[in-house]
Amino acid sequence: MSRAALLVLADGRFPAGGHAHSGGAEPAVAAGRITDAATLEAFCRGRLHTAGLVAAGLAAAAAAGHDPLLLDDAADARTPVPALRQVARRLGRQMMRAARATWPSPALDALAAARPRGAHQPVVLGLTARSAGLDPLDAAHAVAYENISGPATAAVRLLSLDPFDATAVLARLAADLERVAQQGAEAAARVGAEGVDALPAASAPLLDITAAQHAAWPVRLFAS
Repeated sequence: MSRAALLVLADGRFPAGGHAHSGGAEPAVAAGRITDAATLEAFCRGRLHTAGLVAAGLAAAAAAGHDPLLLDDAADARTPVPALRQVARRLGRQMMRAARATWPSPALDALAAARPRGAHQPVVLGLTARSAGLDPLDAAHAVAYENISGPATAAVRLLSLDPFDATAVLARLAADLERVAQQGAEAAARVGAEGVDALPAASAPLLDITAAQHAAWPVRLFAS
């Protein structure tokens, strides 16, 4: 059952709204930093070990049963750019709708009531994983994969990149994804003793800068 639930949660067709977001790939393509499969791989690797690692820790901690409101505050502290905080909460609100329809639970209802405008998406994903019977490492894997699959999918549309090449990028990042998920889960396991400061706080300044710029574009293909 857990394996089946993980497949559903990590499926790109799960209606959580991720298809409308490029994970920073759109401004990177516009700036010439992503031009082909090799540069897409470099971008995704960097994103995975920064934003992906932070998200993995938060999701794993939520799946482990730690207070989602404290984790949501911790996510805010790790997201300095207002545009990215808005995106994270918008995605969290959409994921909450899908999660409550798929794996309803009192914990999801309580978070939705406490954060009516949306909690950060990794926190919602972790709580969703817990409601689906998944463990913290499963949650970390799901959110880490999402952090690279979004940009890879977006690059296919933005560059007319061969989808086979984009999928091969994701396959080549499998070992990195495993390490990031494990690091996130190990950090989450320390939250009980050390508090939320145990969670990763890696930063990607260029992603932050371009996210703020992208939010001001009058015309764009992706919401972020």
